[in-house]
Amino acid sequence: MAKVMKSFEPIMDKNSRVLILGTMPGPESLRKKQYYANPRNQFWKIIYRILDVSEAPPSDYNERIKFLKHKGIALWDVLETCEREGASDSKIKRGTPNDLRTWLQKRPNLRYIFFNGKKAESCFKKCGCPDDVGCIGLPSTSPANRKMTFDEKVRRWSVIKAFL
Repeated sequence: MAKVMKSFEPIMDKNSRVLILGTMPGPESLRKKQYYANPRNQFWKIIYRILDVSEAPPSDYNERIKFLKHKGIALWDVLETCEREGASDSKIKRGTPNDLRTWLQKRPNLRYIFFNGKKAESCFKKCGCPDDVGCIGLPSTSPANRKMTFDEKVRRWSVIKAFL
């Protein structure tokens, strides 16, 4: 049976220059109230690697968030609510988008959006991408995305560095 899920508030500050959008937090993230909380999701490892941090991401979630803000990265999800069985984005039904257009208009420093996976990008495009914001799709960091090696994902995600 599908469960109704609700996204988190965005993570950002006045220095954020890029926005990374996922689709909707998975069950583990919702349970822990943390973005990308599933230890098999490669998001945090990829972010730390592309930003030339040699050590592993800290276990303290608040330290991870401070790191993102310090680097000028905002984090949110395309969908505000949806119904979904399990964690797979392919199981999402009846998604209601966050009001990203209005939200972005109030944040002129955010000029680039990176999508964590094809589902996030396709949901966003249904809402209409603002003309003055660059939109770039990236491979999903989800453990379900086994089509690409970790190193290949790191290579593709490294494009973010050019916009910070």
